[in-house]
Amino acid sequence: MIEIVVNGACGRMGARIAALVFEDPELKLVAALERSGHRSIGKDVGSVTGGGETGIKITMAMNAHADVLIDFSSPESAVAIAEYCARQNIALVVGTTGLNAQQHEKIKHFSRQIACLVSPNMSVGVNALFNLVAQASKMVGKEFDIEIIETHHRFKKDAPSGTALRLAEKICEATDRKMDKDVVYGRNGITGDRPMNQIGIHAVRSGDVIGDHTVVFGSLGERIEITHKAHTRDTFVRGAIRAAKFIAKKPPGMYSMSDVLQMQP
Repeated sequence: MIEIVVNGACGRMGARIAALVFEDPELKLVAALERSGHRSIGKDVGSVTGGGETGIKITMAMNAHADVLIDFSSPESAVAIAEYCARQNIALVVGTTGLNAQQHEKIKHFSRQIACLVSPNMSVGVNALFNLVAQASKMVGKEFDIEIIETHHRFKKDAPSGTALRLAEKICEATDRKMDKDVVYGRNGITGDRPMNQIGIHAVRSGDVIGDHTVVFGSLGERIEITHKAHTRDTFVRGAIRAAKFIAKKPPGMYSMSDVLQMQP
């Protein structure tokens, strides 16, 4: 039995993680955490999962042993919880997006003490998309223009999405481009001819879209589009749970969903 803590338990993702942990015979939820001042502090976590009384109260701090903590909160909270996990020897899965380079480095520092898995998207399909896009980028060469379009619900706080940024990173790694030099975020005004190496990222926020990502490879006379559409948040939740099972007994270090899915780099 793997003992699980969820940080950000009242969020859209956190609540579904808690719900599916209860359904998994290999897992046991031992704590559900939320930020100070949240209106659900002190309530049974079943009040947000829709599963009835569970005996697990939503708290600001945990007082139970755990094997893995799954974090879907905020960048600041993710870093703070990583430090706590390092002190308590709890493996960490971070699905929180919007982490900046400094925050990534802090979590990487804590991975010297515990196993850490950080992924902007834990969907199996999206991680397949990462690999497919990298392969396609190598194959088409620099005569094809590459654009990334991501669409999410109106409540998403960061833009572009962590998944879109990871797609751009995979393209850069495959084609010797540079994120800080070749990636642009939307366009406005008279931009002139499109530079050959440029990668455009465009963020759309609309309604209740869970997450759509399309990479467009365009040349003179033809176009390739590779698209992933998430139909339900449970896609990401099941990936996070799979990651938690994978990392539970792993030695300290930084891990990725490629490790979980045994994908070739």
